[in-house]
Amino acid sequence: MFQSFDTTASPEQGPPRLAALRAALSAAGVDVFLVPRADAHQGEYVAPCDERLAWLTGFTGSAGFAAVTPERAGLFVDGRYRAQARGQVDAKSFEIVNWPETGLAKWLKEALPDGGRVGYDPWLHTRGEIDKLNDALEGGDIITLPCDNLVDSIWHDRPGPPTGAITAYPDDLAGETSAQKRARLAEALREAGARCAVLTLTDSIAWLLNIRGADIPRNPVPHAFAILHDDATVDLFVNAAKLDALPPSCTRDGVRAHDDAGFAAALAELEGPVRLDRSSVPVAVVKILTDAGIARDFGAEPCVLPKARKNAAQLDATRAAHLRDGAAVCEALAWLDAQEPGSVSEIGVVTELEARRRARGEELGGELLDISFDTISGSGPNGALAHYRVSEDSNRTMQEGDLLVLDSGGQYLDGTTDITRTLPIGDPGADERAAFTRVLQGMIAISRLRWPRGLSGRDIDAIARYPLWLADQDYAHGTGHGIGVYLCVHEGPQRISRASEVPLEPGMILSNEPGYYREGAFGIRIENILAVQEAAPLGTGDGVTQLCFETLNYVPIDRRLIDVDQLSADERDWLDDYHADCLEKIGPLLEGDAAAWLERNARPL
Repeated sequence: MFQSFDTTASPEQGPPRLAALRAALSAAGVDVFLVPRADAHQGEYVAPCDERLAWLTGFTGSAGFAAVTPERAGLFVDGRYRAQARGQVDAKSFEIVNWPETGLAKWLKEALPDGGRVGYDPWLHTRGEIDKLNDALEGGDIITLPCDNLVDSIWHDRPGPPTGAITAYPDDLAGETSAQKRARLAEALREAGARCAVLTLTDSIAWLLNIRGADIPRNPVPHAFAILHDDATVDLFVNAAKLDALPPSCTRDGVRAHDDAGFAAALAELEGPVRLDRSSVPVAVVKILTDAGIARDFGAEPCVLPKARKNAAQLDATRAAHLRDGAAVCEALAWLDAQEPGSVSEIGVVTELEARRRARGEELGGELLDISFDTISGSGPNGALAHYRVSEDSNRTMQEGDLLVLDSGGQYLDGTTDITRTLPIGDPGADERAAFTRVLQGMIAISRLRWPRGLSGRDIDAIARYPLWLADQDYAHGTGHGIGVYLCVHEGPQRISRASEVPLEPGMILSNEPGYYREGAFGIRIENILAVQEAAPLGTGDGVTQLCFETLNYVPIDRRLIDVDQLSADERDWLDDYHADCLEKIGPLLEGDAAAWLERNARPL
């Protein structure tokens, strides 16, 4: 099993660790210390040595941060994680702060009415993040101050840095060699007047060099820093333990590998202007360059958008991965449907699904290399936790009337998959069916959408929410995230979200996953994966170039939860067509009970 079911939250350890951190505050001469979830690479998922927020608070969600003063400690989480945080954190020690409704600056002003010094580790916070905080604090007596990491000073059994192997990624699956990518990006740097660019995002480095790693659970990326020069060469900085086993592509053809202990010194020797992205570059990098008198060029990190625009080879590969994956999911759902209520646990579903993915990968020539995130198998009230992780302690046996939110994915060499289905255990209630149908309507609306080129995720996010809004309902997460190709399952910068200003472009892959969550009762989410493509002209308009989505995964949507009378004729037609595609594309990969299950569940409404 890739997934484990250990209980990772330790609320009882929060108070003594908080006391130790407060003692360190005094010794460091700061009044507040910020504890982010992020590491120096600003990844959503972090290695064990970087799980400072979880170690201090007990909160294991993938987004959030804490601010600690001698008297107060705030854990800042958004709507996806508030219920989870309340269950994992010692409420007497940490206050759960509703973020972003309450910003850090506002909280600091209340906690430090007479002013004070806010300490932070400059390797763990971006220049953009600290600039924004300083702007919000301007005019008061609160200042921010880079300092040593105070959590590290009290975390005496902290794990060492990861040393996972770096491997080559096939050029035919990448659709382009590393040298071709570097030449293309170097030309853009020269045109912008930059001599080099500092790369700190692990998936950017993996994409650029056609390599993969094993340093972050579920994400095949290496811990690394890199400098891309305007002559298309790259200096790569990795843990010294990895240097002797690097693939040849990292030690030739213009790529020079170094011990990451020399990264800071190398920065100080650069010739500017140096391209830096405020949204991802650590404050420490900016300070090193500033202190050395090196000119800086703030702009977009050069790999981010090219990585997001998948080429034809990547799209073909990920289509194949999703078909294999869809067959495995259909087999698991057929198995689940054959079980009686009260006979299967959440862990049982996770175990069965992973086994089906492994078997299907072996049979169809696409080995399951990992899961793309810990499978969310949340039944009943657990389903109302958007990012629920089942453990031995939380595991429920599913009962008659429960809904099961099953959100899962696989990491294959040719693609990263992600799919969510909500399933009834026994007969669903009318309220659950009505809410499910609204979520389905939003999901269908995004799937059918055509839009003028130039719109971003924030321009279309509301379309998925409209059916829920009509019922005074909503969900506290974005409608969709970007997805890599055998890279991170959550990839930026593309998103379908109120916060996203990045225009959607052909080749971008995104999820489409509206939901609804009733705390203490049930959750609903339906997710397909989409690729942006140019829309065929209709011949009825004014010639405006439009984009649309191609659906990449095919697993029937449970008809037992659909109130067909709520659907319009167009919505019914879309669903019937989608199910016909499921039968056509997945049917040849199934046999026996699974094939019969697909036939039943893919029939027209």
